[in-house]
Amino acid sequence: MSAEQQVDLVVIGLGPGGEHLATEAARAGMRVVGVDERLVGGECPYYGCIPSKMMIRAANPLAEAHRVAALAGSATTAPDFSVVARRIREEATDDWDDTVAVERLEKAGVVFVRGHGRLAGDGVVEVGGTRYVASVGVVLNTGTAPATPPVDGLADTPFWTNREALRATEAPRSLVVMGGGAIGAELAQAFSRFGTRVSLVEAAPRILALEEPEASVVVAKAFAGEGIQVLAGAKVGRVAHADGRFAVTVTDGDGTALELGADRLLVAAGRRPNLADVGLDTVGLDPAARSVDVDERMRAGERLWAIGDITGKGAFTHLSMYQAGIALRDLTGADGPWASYHAVPRVTYTDPEVGAVGMTEQQARDAGVDVRTGSTALGTSSRGWIHGPGGEGVVKLVEDRAAGHLVGATSVGPTGGEVLSMLATAVHAKVPTAVLREQVLAYPTFHRAVGTALADLDA
Repeated sequence: MSAEQQVDLVVIGLGPGGEHLATEAARAGMRVVGVDERLVGGECPYYGCIPSKMMIRAANPLAEAHRVAALAGSATTAPDFSVVARRIREEATDDWDDTVAVERLEKAGVVFVRGHGRLAGDGVVEVGGTRYVASVGVVLNTGTAPATPPVDGLADTPFWTNREALRATEAPRSLVVMGGGAIGAELAQAFSRFGTRVSLVEAAPRILALEEPEASVVVAKAFAGEGIQVLAGAKVGRVAHADGRFAVTVTDGDGTALELGADRLLVAAGRRPNLADVGLDTVGLDPAARSVDVDERMRAGERLWAIGDITGKGAFTHLSMYQAGIALRDLTGADGPWASYHAVPRVTYTDPEVGAVGMTEQQARDAGVDVRTGSTALGTSSRGWIHGPGGEGVVKLVEDRAAGHLVGATSVGPTGGEVLSMLATAVHAKVPTAVLREQVLAYPTFHRAVGTALADLDA
Protein backbone atom coordinates (compact mmCIF):
# COMPACT_ATOMS: atom_id res chain seq x y z
CA MET A 1 0.00 0.00 0.00
CA SER A 2 1.30 3.47 -0.87
CA ALA A 3 2.57 5.76 1.86
CA GLU A 4 0.53 8.93 2.22
CA GLN A 5 1.71 12.42 3.13
CA GLN A 6 -0.32 15.53 3.88
CA VAL A 7 1.08 18.71 2.30
CA ASP A 8 -0.20 22.09 1.16
CA LEU A 9 0.94 22.21 -2.44
CA VAL A 10 2.44 19.88 -5.05
CA VAL A 11 4.13 21.28 -8.15
CA ILE A 12 4.61 18.76 -10.95
CA GLY A 13 7.30 19.98 -13.32
CA LEU A 14 10.09 22.30 -12.18
CA GLY A 15 10.88 24.27 -15.29
CA PRO A 16 11.39 28.01 -14.76
CA GLY A 17 7.78 28.76 -13.85
CA GLY A 18 7.30 25.70 -11.66
CA GLU A 19 10.57 26.21 -9.84
CA HIS A 20 9.74 29.87 -9.20
CA LEU A 21 6.24 29.11 -7.97
CA ALA A 22 7.36 26.27 -5.69
CA THR A 23 10.13 28.42 -4.22
CA GLU A 24 7.92 31.43 -3.52
CA ALA A 25 5.06 29.31 -2.13
CA ALA A 26 7.50 27.68 0.31
CA ARG A 27 8.84 31.06 1.34
CA ALA A 28 5.25 32.12 1.97
CA GLY A 29 4.97 29.32 4.54
CA MET A 30 3.41 26.51 2.56
CA ARG A 31 4.49 22.88 2.80
CA VAL A 32 5.51 22.39 -0.83
CA VAL A 33 6.55 19.27 -2.69
CA GLY A 34 8.24 19.78 -6.07
CA VAL A 35 8.30 16.84 -8.46
CA ASP A 36 10.36 16.36 -11.60
CA GLU A 37 11.73 13.31 -13.38
CA ARG A 38 14.15 15.39 -15.44
CA LEU A 39 16.44 18.30 -14.60
CA VAL A 40 15.26 20.99 -12.19
CA GLY A 41 15.11 24.20 -14.20
CA GLY A 42 13.60 22.54 -17.25
CA GLU A 43 14.45 22.87 -20.91
CA CYS A 44 15.52 26.52 -20.86
CA PRO A 45 18.81 26.39 -18.90
CA TYR A 46 19.95 23.00 -20.19
CA TYR A 47 18.72 22.61 -23.76
CA GLY A 48 16.98 25.85 -24.71
CA CYS A 49 17.31 29.57 -24.16
CA ILE A 50 20.61 29.80 -22.31
CA PRO A 51 22.89 27.33 -24.14
CA SER A 52 21.44 28.21 -27.55
CA LYS A 53 22.07 31.91 -26.98
CA MET A 54 25.62 31.10 -25.88
CA MET A 55 26.10 29.31 -29.19
CA ILE A 56 24.56 32.20 -31.12
CA ARG A 57 26.71 34.72 -29.26
CA ALA A 58 29.81 32.70 -30.17
CA ALA A 59 28.79 32.44 -33.83
CA ASN A 60 27.95 36.11 -34.36
CA PRO A 61 31.52 37.52 -34.12
CA LEU A 62 32.56 35.04 -36.80
CA ALA A 63 29.98 36.56 -39.14
CA GLU A 64 30.92 40.08 -38.14
CA ALA A 65 34.53 39.35 -39.06
CA HIS A 66 33.40 38.61 -42.62
CA ARG A 67 31.91 42.11 -42.76
CA VAL A 68 35.22 43.77 -41.99
CA ALA A 69 36.21 43.86 -45.67
CA ALA A 70 33.28 46.13 -46.45
CA LEU A 71 33.90 48.37 -43.46
CA ALA A 72 37.47 48.49 -42.24
CA GLY A 73 40.04 46.42 -44.09
CA SER A 74 40.52 42.69 -43.65
CA ALA A 75 40.21 39.99 -41.00
CA THR A 76 40.60 36.24 -40.81
CA THR A 77 38.98 33.75 -38.44
CA ALA A 78 39.66 30.19 -37.32
CA PRO A 79 36.36 28.87 -35.89
CA ASP A 80 36.76 26.55 -32.90
CA PHE A 81 33.45 25.09 -31.76
CA SER A 82 35.06 23.47 -28.72
CA VAL A 83 35.28 26.88 -27.03
CA VAL A 84 31.53 27.44 -26.94
CA ALA A 85 30.87 23.73 -26.31
CA ARG A 86 33.03 23.96 -23.20
CA ARG A 87 31.27 27.14 -22.09
CA ILE A 88 27.86 25.51 -22.48
CA ARG A 89 29.00 22.46 -20.54
CA GLU A 90 30.78 24.29 -17.72
CA GLU A 91 29.03 27.63 -17.34
CA ALA A 92 25.44 27.03 -18.48
CA THR A 93 24.65 23.45 -17.54
CA ASP A 94 27.22 22.16 -15.01
CA ASP A 95 27.63 19.25 -17.42
CA TRP A 96 23.84 18.81 -17.41
CA ASP A 97 23.76 18.38 -13.65
CA ASP A 98 21.01 20.06 -11.62
CA THR A 99 22.60 19.66 -8.17
CA VAL A 100 22.86 23.42 -7.66
CA ALA A 101 19.24 23.93 -8.72
CA VAL A 102 18.01 21.20 -6.37
CA GLU A 103 19.99 22.69 -3.48
CA ARG A 104 18.55 26.12 -4.22
CA LEU A 105 15.04 24.68 -4.20
CA GLU A 106 15.54 22.80 -0.96
CA LYS A 107 17.17 25.78 0.72
CA ALA A 108 13.95 27.69 0.07
CA GLY A 109 12.04 24.97 1.93
CA VAL A 110 10.70 22.86 -0.93
CA VAL A 111 10.74 19.08 -0.57
CA PHE A 112 12.12 17.80 -3.87
CA VAL A 113 11.06 14.41 -5.23
CA ARG A 114 12.73 12.96 -8.32
CA GLY A 115 10.23 10.91 -10.28
CA HIS A 116 7.15 10.90 -12.47
CA GLY A 117 4.27 12.71 -10.83
CA ARG A 118 0.73 11.71 -11.71
CA LEU A 119 -2.62 13.13 -10.63
CA ALA A 120 -4.80 10.65 -8.74
CA GLY A 121 -7.87 12.79 -8.06
CA ASP A 122 -8.47 16.35 -6.89
CA GLY A 123 -5.47 17.57 -4.92
CA VAL A 124 -3.77 14.16 -4.99
CA VAL A 125 -0.47 13.26 -6.67
CA GLU A 126 1.27 9.91 -6.77
CA VAL A 127 5.03 9.62 -7.23
CA GLY A 128 6.45 6.13 -7.10
CA GLY A 129 5.04 4.53 -3.96
CA THR A 130 4.04 7.76 -2.23
CA ARG A 131 0.70 9.53 -2.35
CA TYR A 132 0.71 13.27 -1.63
CA VAL A 133 -2.57 14.86 -0.58
CA ALA A 134 -2.44 18.64 -1.03
CA SER A 135 -4.79 20.82 1.01
CA VAL A 136 -4.32 23.84 -1.28
CA GLY A 137 -3.86 21.95 -4.51
CA VAL A 138 -1.62 20.98 -7.40
CA VAL A 139 0.17 22.99 -10.06
CA LEU A 140 0.92 21.32 -13.39
CA ASN A 141 3.97 22.59 -15.28
CA THR A 142 5.01 19.54 -17.26
CA GLY A 143 6.21 21.44 -20.32
CA THR A 144 6.88 20.08 -23.77
CA ALA A 145 9.40 17.85 -25.53
CA PRO A 146 10.73 17.84 -29.10
CA ALA A 147 8.19 16.43 -31.53
CA THR A 148 9.15 13.72 -34.00
CA PRO A 149 7.17 13.96 -37.25
CA PRO A 150 5.95 10.73 -38.88
CA VAL A 151 8.56 10.65 -41.63
CA ASP A 152 9.41 7.30 -43.16
CA GLY A 153 12.67 5.95 -41.70
CA LEU A 154 13.29 8.86 -39.33
CA ALA A 155 12.74 6.98 -36.07
CA ASP A 156 15.43 4.44 -37.01
CA THR A 157 18.17 7.06 -37.37
CA PRO A 158 20.39 8.89 -34.83
CA PHE A 159 18.87 12.30 -35.57
CA TRP A 160 19.37 15.32 -33.34
CA THR A 161 16.77 17.40 -31.57
CA ASN A 162 17.74 20.68 -29.91
CA ARG A 163 18.90 18.62 -26.92
CA GLU A 164 21.55 16.68 -28.82
CA ALA A 165 22.55 19.73 -30.89
CA LEU A 166 23.32 21.73 -27.78
CA ARG A 167 25.42 18.91 -26.34
CA ALA A 168 27.54 18.71 -29.50
CA THR A 169 31.27 18.98 -28.95
CA GLU A 170 32.07 19.88 -32.55
CA ALA A 171 30.29 21.45 -35.49
CA PRO A 172 29.40 18.86 -38.13
CA ARG A 173 30.72 19.28 -41.67
CA SER A 174 27.16 19.25 -43.00
CA LEU A 175 23.71 19.47 -41.49
CA VAL A 176 20.10 19.22 -42.65
CA VAL A 177 17.65 21.08 -40.43
CA MET A 178 14.05 19.91 -40.61
CA GLY A 179 11.90 22.83 -39.50
CA GLY A 180 12.26 26.56 -40.12
CA GLY A 181 10.69 27.93 -36.97
CA ALA A 182 12.62 29.78 -34.28
CA ILE A 183 14.66 26.80 -33.03
CA GLY A 184 15.54 25.49 -36.48
CA ALA A 185 16.44 28.92 -37.85
CA GLU A 186 18.59 29.90 -34.87
CA LEU A 187 20.61 26.69 -34.80
CA ALA A 188 20.92 26.52 -38.59
CA GLN A 189 22.57 29.93 -38.69
CA ALA A 190 24.77 29.30 -35.66
CA PHE A 191 26.19 26.06 -37.05
CA SER A 192 26.61 27.62 -40.49
CA ARG A 193 28.78 30.35 -39.00
CA PHE A 194 31.04 27.69 -37.53
CA GLY A 195 31.63 26.32 -41.02
CA THR A 196 28.87 23.72 -41.30
CA ARG A 197 27.20 23.39 -44.70
CA VAL A 198 23.51 23.76 -43.84
CA SER A 199 20.28 22.98 -45.67
CA LEU A 200 17.07 24.15 -43.98
CA VAL A 201 13.82 22.41 -44.97
CA GLU A 202 10.48 23.99 -44.05
CA ALA A 203 7.06 22.59 -44.97
CA ALA A 204 5.32 26.00 -44.78
CA PRO A 205 5.66 28.41 -47.70
CA ARG A 206 8.23 30.44 -45.74
CA ILE A 207 10.56 30.14 -42.77
CA LEU A 208 9.46 31.75 -39.48
CA ALA A 209 5.92 31.16 -40.68
CA LEU A 210 4.34 32.41 -37.45
CA GLU A 211 5.86 35.86 -37.91
CA GLU A 212 5.08 38.63 -40.38
CA PRO A 213 5.93 37.77 -44.02
CA GLU A 214 8.23 40.80 -44.12
CA ALA A 215 10.31 39.29 -41.31
CA SER A 216 10.60 35.97 -43.14
CA VAL A 217 11.84 37.73 -46.28
CA VAL A 218 14.59 39.59 -44.42
CA VAL A 219 15.86 36.50 -42.59
CA ALA A 220 15.68 34.26 -45.68
CA LYS A 221 17.71 36.81 -47.63
CA ALA A 222 20.30 36.93 -44.85
CA PHE A 223 20.50 33.13 -44.82
CA ALA A 224 20.99 33.00 -48.58
CA GLY A 225 23.77 35.55 -48.30
CA GLU A 226 25.54 33.32 -45.79
CA GLY A 227 25.26 30.24 -47.96
CA ILE A 228 22.45 28.50 -46.08
CA GLN A 229 20.23 26.55 -48.47
CA VAL A 230 16.59 27.30 -47.64
CA LEU A 231 13.92 24.98 -49.05
CA ALA A 232 10.53 26.41 -48.11
CA GLY A 233 7.27 24.75 -49.10
CA ALA A 234 9.19 21.48 -49.10
CA LYS A 235 8.24 18.09 -47.72
CA VAL A 236 10.58 15.46 -46.30
CA GLY A 237 9.48 12.10 -47.64
CA ARG A 238 12.08 9.72 -46.24
CA VAL A 239 15.18 9.65 -44.05
CA ALA A 240 17.89 7.01 -44.12
CA HIS A 241 21.21 6.66 -42.31
CA ALA A 242 24.18 4.53 -43.32
CA ASP A 243 27.94 4.69 -42.88
CA GLY A 244 27.68 7.79 -40.71
CA ARG A 245 25.70 9.79 -43.28
CA PHE A 246 22.08 10.87 -43.55
CA ALA A 247 20.13 10.77 -46.80
CA VAL A 248 17.07 13.00 -46.68
CA THR A 249 14.60 12.78 -49.55
CA VAL A 250 12.79 16.06 -50.09
CA THR A 251 10.15 17.29 -52.50
CA ASP A 252 10.62 21.02 -52.97
CA GLY A 253 7.96 23.66 -53.55
CA ASP A 254 8.08 23.06 -57.31
CA GLY A 255 7.47 19.33 -56.90
CA THR A 256 11.06 18.40 -57.68
CA ALA A 257 12.51 15.47 -55.74
CA LEU A 258 15.89 16.10 -54.13
CA GLU A 259 18.19 14.03 -51.96
CA LEU A 260 20.13 15.94 -49.33
CA GLY A 261 23.16 14.25 -47.82
CA ALA A 262 24.58 15.34 -44.48
CA ASP A 263 26.60 14.19 -41.51
CA ARG A 264 23.85 15.25 -39.13
CA LEU A 265 20.09 15.78 -39.19
CA LEU A 266 18.46 18.21 -36.76
CA VAL A 267 14.72 17.79 -36.29
CA ALA A 268 13.16 21.05 -35.14
CA ALA A 269 9.59 20.39 -36.23
CA GLY A 270 7.71 21.64 -33.20
CA ARG A 271 7.08 20.49 -29.65
CA ARG A 272 4.65 18.03 -28.06
CA PRO A 273 3.04 18.60 -24.65
CA ASN A 274 4.04 16.30 -21.79
CA LEU A 275 0.45 15.40 -20.91
CA ALA A 276 0.17 11.77 -21.96
CA ASP A 277 0.54 10.22 -18.52
CA VAL A 278 -0.14 12.84 -15.88
CA GLY A 279 -3.58 11.58 -14.82
CA LEU A 280 -5.76 14.24 -16.42
CA ASP A 281 -8.58 11.70 -16.60
CA THR A 282 -8.61 11.44 -12.79
CA VAL A 283 -9.64 15.12 -12.50
CA GLY A 284 -12.17 15.15 -15.32
CA LEU A 285 -9.88 16.46 -18.06
CA ASP A 286 -9.17 14.99 -21.49
CA PRO A 287 -5.97 12.89 -21.35
CA ALA A 288 -5.55 13.26 -25.13
CA ALA A 289 -5.67 17.07 -25.07
CA ARG A 290 -2.78 19.08 -26.51
CA SER A 291 -3.18 21.74 -23.85
CA VAL A 292 -4.83 22.38 -20.53
CA ASP A 293 -7.52 25.04 -20.50
CA VAL A 294 -7.02 27.63 -17.76
CA ASP A 295 -8.90 30.72 -16.66
CA GLU A 296 -7.40 34.14 -15.98
CA ARG A 297 -6.16 32.90 -12.57
CA MET A 298 -4.50 29.85 -14.14
CA ARG A 299 -7.11 27.55 -12.64
CA ALA A 300 -7.65 24.33 -14.57
CA GLY A 301 -10.02 22.58 -12.18
CA GLU A 302 -10.81 21.90 -8.53
CA ARG A 303 -7.60 22.61 -6.57
CA LEU A 304 -5.71 22.48 -9.86
CA TRP A 305 -3.65 25.12 -11.64
CA ALA A 306 -1.61 24.84 -14.84
CA ILE A 307 1.18 27.07 -16.13
CA GLY A 308 3.76 27.14 -18.90
CA ASP A 309 3.81 25.51 -22.31
CA ILE A 310 0.94 23.12 -21.56
CA THR A 311 -1.55 26.00 -21.33
CA GLY A 312 -1.16 26.66 -25.05
CA LYS A 313 -0.60 30.39 -24.58
CA GLY A 314 2.97 30.38 -25.90
CA ALA A 315 6.08 28.29 -25.29
CA PHE A 316 8.23 31.01 -23.75
CA THR A 317 10.14 31.07 -20.47
CA HIS A 318 8.98 34.61 -19.77
CA LEU A 319 5.35 33.56 -20.22
CA SER A 320 5.77 30.63 -17.85
CA MET A 321 7.24 32.97 -15.22
CA TYR A 322 4.37 35.42 -15.78
CA GLN A 323 1.79 32.67 -15.31
CA ALA A 324 3.61 31.38 -12.23
CA GLY A 325 3.22 34.79 -10.60
CA ILE A 326 -0.49 34.83 -11.37
CA ALA A 327 -1.07 31.30 -10.03
CA LEU A 328 0.95 32.11 -6.92
CA ARG A 329 -1.23 35.16 -6.17
CA ASP A 330 -4.36 33.09 -6.60
CA LEU A 331 -3.33 30.11 -4.48
CA THR A 332 -2.04 32.38 -1.69
CA GLY A 333 -5.24 34.45 -1.66
CA ALA A 334 -3.67 37.61 -3.03
CA ASP A 335 -5.38 39.92 -5.51
CA GLY A 336 -4.70 40.29 -9.25
CA PRO A 337 -3.99 41.55 -11.83
CA TRP A 338 -4.91 38.38 -13.66
CA ALA A 339 -3.73 36.97 -16.96
CA SER A 340 -3.87 38.91 -20.21
CA TYR A 341 -2.18 37.76 -23.41
CA HIS A 342 -2.75 40.68 -25.77
CA ALA A 343 0.90 41.83 -25.57
CA VAL A 344 3.07 38.72 -25.24
CA PRO A 345 6.53 39.45 -26.70
CA ARG A 346 8.72 36.94 -28.50
CA VAL A 347 12.18 37.10 -30.05
CA THR A 348 13.91 34.84 -32.57
CA TYR A 349 17.67 35.25 -32.13
CA THR A 350 18.73 34.98 -35.72
CA ASP A 351 20.89 37.69 -37.25
CA PRO A 352 18.99 39.88 -37.87
CA GLU A 353 16.89 39.35 -34.73
CA VAL A 354 13.13 39.13 -35.07
CA GLY A 355 11.18 40.70 -32.23
CA ALA A 356 7.39 40.62 -32.24
CA VAL A 357 4.54 41.41 -29.87
CA GLY A 358 0.80 40.96 -30.01
CA MET A 359 -0.92 40.06 -33.26
CA THR A 360 0.43 39.88 -36.77
CA GLU A 361 -1.50 41.68 -39.49
CA GLN A 362 -3.20 38.46 -40.56
CA GLN A 363 -4.11 37.49 -37.01
CA ALA A 364 -5.63 40.91 -36.45
CA ARG A 365 -7.65 40.69 -39.64
CA ASP A 366 -8.81 37.18 -38.73
CA ALA A 367 -9.95 38.57 -35.37
CA GLY A 368 -12.10 41.15 -37.13
CA VAL A 369 -9.93 44.16 -36.30
CA ASP A 370 -10.18 47.22 -38.55
CA VAL A 371 -6.49 47.04 -39.49
CA ARG A 372 -4.10 49.73 -40.61
CA THR A 373 -0.40 48.98 -41.03
CA GLY A 374 2.78 51.00 -41.32
CA SER A 375 6.30 49.79 -42.05
CA THR A 376 9.79 50.86 -43.00
CA ALA A 377 12.96 49.11 -44.08
CA LEU A 378 15.70 49.46 -41.49
CA GLY A 379 18.36 49.89 -44.14
CA THR A 380 16.80 53.17 -45.23
CA SER A 381 16.83 54.59 -41.69
CA SER A 382 19.79 56.55 -40.40
CA ARG A 383 21.21 53.87 -38.12
CA GLY A 384 20.62 51.04 -40.58
CA TRP A 385 22.41 52.95 -43.35
CA ILE A 386 25.29 53.89 -41.03
CA HIS A 387 25.59 50.30 -39.78
CA GLY A 388 26.11 48.98 -43.29
CA PRO A 389 26.53 45.18 -43.71
CA GLY A 390 24.31 43.37 -41.24
CA GLY A 391 22.06 46.40 -40.77
CA GLU A 392 19.12 45.02 -42.72
CA GLY A 393 15.71 44.82 -41.12
CA VAL A 394 12.16 46.12 -40.99
CA VAL A 395 9.75 47.66 -38.51
CA LYS A 396 6.05 46.89 -39.01
CA LEU A 397 3.17 48.21 -36.95
CA VAL A 398 -0.38 46.84 -36.83
CA GLU A 399 -2.97 49.35 -35.63
CA ASP A 400 -6.59 48.95 -34.66
CA ARG A 401 -7.81 51.89 -36.72
CA ALA A 402 -11.05 52.29 -34.79
CA ALA A 403 -9.41 52.11 -31.35
CA GLY A 404 -6.43 54.21 -32.40
CA HIS A 405 -3.70 52.05 -30.83
CA LEU A 406 -1.32 49.28 -31.84
CA VAL A 407 -2.39 45.65 -31.45
CA GLY A 408 0.85 44.21 -32.83
CA ALA A 409 4.34 45.11 -33.94
CA THR A 410 7.45 43.52 -35.39
CA SER A 411 11.02 44.76 -35.17
CA VAL A 412 13.64 43.02 -37.30
CA GLY A 413 17.26 44.12 -37.19
CA PRO A 414 20.59 43.87 -35.37
CA THR A 415 18.85 44.75 -32.09
CA GLY A 416 15.33 43.69 -33.00
CA GLY A 417 14.60 42.18 -29.61
CA GLU A 418 15.71 45.33 -27.80
CA VAL A 419 13.86 47.77 -30.06
CA LEU A 420 10.80 45.61 -29.39
CA SER A 421 10.61 46.81 -25.77
CA MET A 422 9.13 50.19 -26.66
CA LEU A 423 6.64 48.54 -28.99
CA ALA A 424 5.69 45.93 -26.38
CA THR A 425 4.94 48.75 -23.92
CA ALA A 426 2.81 50.52 -26.52
CA VAL A 427 0.78 47.38 -27.28
CA HIS A 428 0.45 46.39 -23.63
CA ALA A 429 -0.67 49.82 -22.40
CA LYS A 430 -2.73 50.55 -25.54
CA VAL A 431 -0.92 53.83 -25.93
CA PRO A 432 -2.78 55.97 -28.48
CA THR A 433 -0.95 56.07 -31.79
CA ALA A 434 -1.28 59.85 -31.70
CA VAL A 435 0.71 59.91 -28.46
CA LEU A 436 3.43 57.68 -29.95
CA ARG A 437 3.81 60.16 -32.81
CA GLU A 438 4.55 62.92 -30.28
CA GLN A 439 7.50 61.00 -28.79
CA VAL A 440 11.00 62.33 -29.38
CA LEU A 441 13.18 59.49 -30.69
CA ALA A 442 16.96 59.69 -30.33
CA TYR A 443 19.03 60.14 -33.48
CA PRO A 444 20.70 58.10 -34.90
CA THR A 445 19.24 54.91 -33.43
CA PHE A 446 17.65 51.76 -34.77
CA HIS A 447 14.49 52.48 -32.79
CA ARG A 448 14.05 55.75 -34.64
CA ALA A 449 12.68 53.64 -37.48
CA VAL A 450 9.53 53.24 -35.36
CA GLY A 451 8.79 56.89 -36.04
CA THR A 452 9.05 56.32 -39.79
CA ALA A 453 6.73 53.31 -39.54
CA LEU A 454 4.23 55.44 -37.57
CA ALA A 455 4.29 58.04 -40.33
CA ASP A 456 3.64 55.28 -42.86
CA LEU A 457 0.36 54.43 -41.08
CA ASP A 458 -1.10 57.58 -42.63
CA ALA A 459 0.35 57.03 -46.10
